[in-house]
Amino acid sequence: MTSYKDRTGPRFLPGRPPARRVVSVRSIIAMVMKGVLSIALLAAAGLVTQPVLAADGAAQSSGSSRRSIVQEPISVPSAIETQPMERAYPSKRANFGQARSSQMARQVADWVVDSGDNRSMPFVIVDKSDAKVFVFDVAGQLLGAAPALLGLAQGDDSVPGIGKRKLSTIRPEERTTPAGRFVASLDRNLHGEEILWVDYDAAISLHRVITSNAKERRAQRLDSPSPMDHRISYGCINVPAKFYDEVVSPAFTGTNGIVYVLPETRSAREVFASYDVEQYFRPPAANQAEPVRLDPPASPFLELPEKRHRALGLPLSN
Repeated sequence: MTSYKDRTGPRFLPGRPPARRVVSVRSIIAMVMKGVLSIALLAAAGLVTQPVLAADGAAQSSGSSRRSIVQEPISVPSAIETQPMERAYPSKRANFGQARSSQMARQVADWVVDSGDNRSMPFVIVDKSDAKVFVFDVAGQLLGAAPALLGLAQGDDSVPGIGKRKLSTIRPEERTTPAGRFVASLDRNLHGEEILWVDYDAAISLHRVITSNAKERRAQRLDSPSPMDHRISYGCINVPAKFYDEVVSPAFTGTNGIVYVLPETRSAREVFASYDVEQYFRPPAANQAEPVRLDPPASPFLELPEKRHRALGLPLSN
């Protein structure tokens, strides 16, 4: 008898005819229908998936583009080549208010305030070219401005030893108001009149206008709009009496101050080692993070000379 355990295919008993394959046809039909359905589903899935993949591809492309922008080295122009870098500290300015002034007067006053060259003391700007005087408080706020009479001769230097000479021996070309930075203080002359000593050795002071010599018409000269009409003194700085009493004297009472006499034959930079605050800037070096600020120049006038009156016969005021 033959064993059927190892035979493949449908099993049936010996002697019985095989059943019809109706089930197999149904299975085939079911398989066909299932295949058609699967194909339809795959097609539908393909139609839906394709735009999604396209969108993902666009997103990936956009992401790649962004990554490439970030990773590319950015070329930034050098600040030195284009425009000055911003200062690491705010600049300061003198406040002239509504007073008119020359460009040099403003530049020097701004430099004084920005650099602190006045050492927290009141200061005066004497503009020889415009024949004007400006008095500021310690912070650079204008206290007052007025016309002034100055030395007859143009020039920025005093003749050596002129402070010890009598007025009658001083020639017209020697009557200059020297330019420079002077530590000043109030004092009195031999007549008991208050004056502001500017350059003691050269006998230069700032004081009320002297009107004792009617021929000089000094009061009228102060009112003249022409700076040349203000050149009359032996070198001292004459200002209106009211201006001296109400502005100069109160500003310097109980304190020293600085008087800056502007030059007329040289530049302010030559005389004061000053700078233009508007343009002052030094780019940082390779190993520095901030701009370098210049220290104010050391003043040669660190201490006032000993107060003493001049001997009789020497200039008291001019």
